[in-house]
Amino acid sequence: MTSPAPTLCLLACALAPALQEDAGGTRAYPDPPEGEPPLLAVEGAEATGTEEMAAYDELLSETEVRFRMLPIPGGSSWMGSPDGEDGRGRDEGPRHEVRVDPFWMGQHEVTWEEYHVFAQRLDVQRRAAERPAAPQAPWADAVSRPTPPYVPMDFSMGVEGRPAICMTQFAAKQYTKWLSMKTGRFYRLPTEAEWEHACRAGTTTAFSWGDDPSRAPEHGWFYENSDDAYHPVGEKLPNPWGLHDMHGNVAEWVLDGHAKSYSVPTEGPAENPLVWPRALYPRVVRGGSWDDDVEELRSAARRKSLEGWKVQDPQLPKSIWYHTDARFVGFRVVRPLNPPPPEERGKYWEADLPEIRAIQEKQRQGER
Repeated sequence: MTSPAPTLCLLACALAPALQEDAGGTRAYPDPPEGEPPLLAVEGAEATGTEEMAAYDELLSETEVRFRMLPIPGGSSWMGSPDGEDGRGRDEGPRHEVRVDPFWMGQHEVTWEEYHVFAQRLDVQRRAAERPAAPQAPWADAVSRPTPPYVPMDFSMGVEGRPAICMTQFAAKQYTKWLSMKTGRFYRLPTEAEWEHACRAGTTTAFSWGDDPSRAPEHGWFYENSDDAYHPVGEKLPNPWGLHDMHGNVAEWVLDGHAKSYSVPTEGPAENPLVWPRALYPRVVRGGSWDDDVEELRSAARRKSLEGWKVQDPQLPKSIWYHTDARFVGFRVVRPLNPPPPEERGKYWEADLPEIRAIQEKQRQGER
């Protein structure tokens, strides 16, 4: 398939400066309005309790792009792998019980169709050309978006129906902020515990289909069957809760920083655990990818981010938006049933290191 990414890249590069100009001619992002964005009405998206949670199709307003969110029951599950599991990594223990609250999760990884609306400001372009602004637009337009890419980030693997890749964790978090402003619903990356809880889907085996690695080709794309590229989402069998591509295709960002081992409570399960990162590296991606061996697709398998994921990045300092050498990394979104209060949401979205905040602020003022 011929990728449209180079054309899209050139279009974004040409339009990005103009789209960042405000009425005063200063290249900068606008400040958001006071308060919260209005709720975008979507059938089935609202619930007051777990019994009302249902699958729904989220809409990116000012486009026809939709994606499905599935309800994930809260409760207890195992995190980590037992001693003796084939392929077990040293950072997968100790195996312990966790308890997470209910949430919705994307049925599949965020696709280029979804991500390009954010990254290339396609909503702003369409609004200017043919349709009025959505009520949520002033909030969404104030969210920082990626600088134009210096190479096509699909690396000639194609974009149609395929998962977006090569973004930093910060870029993925800004997408979830933008999505929250776009819809009026609180979205974020999953915690590592939520991700594994959803991947296992009530199972305790090495994979969500059992312990037999020979069944992996039915459920995921990995080194042996991927033909050295990622594939359109949703082509393989889902896990028991209906989630596609939790094993393979692309690995997925979570919120957590990487620890060499889990910190386990002395009594009872860990309640909604989350390891907030304290450094740029390492952070955690989950699920394995098209470029991994089958054991890296296990429910408990972990991978840590590396500085080497930016080797091809020509910028100094390195981009806060792109991992040029992580063609195997994407993400999916979650929406907790009970979101945090507005004053606490920024910690799930914003830059958590001063050096990233400094670059982001320069870019908000129109600098590179």
